[in-house]
Amino acid sequence: MSTTHRTQEPRKTRNLLLYVSCVSCIWCLSWFGIAAGAQGPDRSQAPPLGAPPQLKLPPIQKKALANGLAVWIIESHEVPLVQVNLLVQAGTGDDPQGRYGLASLTAEMLDEGAGSRSALEIADAVDYLGASLGASSSSDASAVRLNVPVSRLEEALPIMADVALRPTFPQPDLDRIRQERLTSLVQAEDDPQTIVALAFARTVFGPENRYGTGQIGTPDTLKAFTGDDLRSFHGTYYTPGNSALIVVGDVKADAVLPLVEKNFGNWKGAAPSRRPVAAAPQLAKGQITIVDKPQAAQSQIRIGWVGVARSTPDYFTLQVLNTMLGGSFSSRLNQNLREAHGYAYGAGSTFDMRLSPGAFFSAAGVQTDKTAEALREFFNELNGMLKPLPAEELARVKNYVALGFPAEFETMGELARHVEELIVYKLPDGYFENYIKNINAVTAADVQKAAAKYIQPSKFAVVVVGDRKVIEAPVRALNLGPVRVIGVEEALGW
Repeated sequence: MSTTHRTQEPRKTRNLLLYVSCVSCIWCLSWFGIAAGAQGPDRSQAPPLGAPPQLKLPPIQKKALANGLAVWIIESHEVPLVQVNLLVQAGTGDDPQGRYGLASLTAEMLDEGAGSRSALEIADAVDYLGASLGASSSSDASAVRLNVPVSRLEEALPIMADVALRPTFPQPDLDRIRQERLTSLVQAEDDPQTIVALAFARTVFGPENRYGTGQIGTPDTLKAFTGDDLRSFHGTYYTPGNSALIVVGDVKADAVLPLVEKNFGNWKGAAPSRRPVAAAPQLAKGQITIVDKPQAAQSQIRIGWVGVARSTPDYFTLQVLNTMLGGSFSSRLNQNLREAHGYAYGAGSTFDMRLSPGAFFSAAGVQTDKTAEALREFFNELNGMLKPLPAEELARVKNYVALGFPAEFETMGELARHVEELIVYKLPDGYFENYIKNINAVTAADVQKAAAKYIQPSKFAVVVVGDRKVIEAPVRALNLGPVRVIGVEEALGW
């Protein structure tokens, strides 16, 4: 590869000329403004916000193969790339009772050997094509995702099809992945952030509910899995009747469909029966759990209870409510705990919406010696959501959501992920195009009604992972509810 070299002197000359020309332009503009009697900018108030941007997405062309595989195609010709996502409607929520981690492990093992290729051969073939290929699993779905230059799509699709349809689950790689996961669980026992997440889930949902255990499972479940277990899960759920192929990029539908048919058309299998995760009973009274982590540098805090499913009719209202409470840098929680008091580097909240109701929680890592003070401020803000909302704050929050939403569709990968959401949660056509309108339609009365329903601090579970010797007495003095103190092993249930 040749490189063009320039001498140092011309660069100095060019920089000097650029500087002089910039100064000259600034001087001329300043002189012209003075000569014209122009006034400087008014910095006493923020400039008015314009109308929210309109999200315009290319149309989705919905097709299907003869075997029942749904194919959703979005043509986008700005760059010569293609994103192909195979969405399988089975995730960690479909793990059999007591065999938690099976869906996640199955997805991770897909590219560890497939068809006639080993894991290294798959990686080499994908790299040679300038592509990326991976698989993952969430609570509600699993996916194999390919990003590839359009000129290499025909060569890449057979590799993707092997990974998704014909994984071999080789025993040496299964043993390696299993050991990696077991190691991560051992490491989790010394990580307060992981401990608080797992302990909070176990507290709110209980050990028998799938949402009460981490998605990768437990040491006991991981040790018990065999290659046949993975093959059985794959054979049951990875079927064309239970899947959809999403193609976004520089393609024509009539040209790409034969390629899809060639690689996925012989896939067989109907949709299996699917039982959603049972909704956990809601908490009826507040409780505080301190997980003793001696000499912890910070206290990790989570506060909340069972939230809502993704299908909730209050979805848009809750987006506004949560953005105001803890879903943005300028949220009430972050401004209080970080900016006003300096107790935490950041504080926030979220509604974890899944096919079944996930958790609502607020969280932060705070100074150990300010744990009780931080808890007090958490509850001040949570209770504050039940009071009348300032019109100016509501308008600002809705603008924040509306103005930021189109940025979620900037890449093909992001667009394809949103299409996955349409399929998994059975959202209507035009859902994203109408998103901003629905956000702007949220009223202060809507938010207050939702807050009264979903934000009930007196019934929340509080989990704090920290140094008991330092934090227990001040936390008890807050009188937020009964306090129990447990060790890490009991908190995790391992």
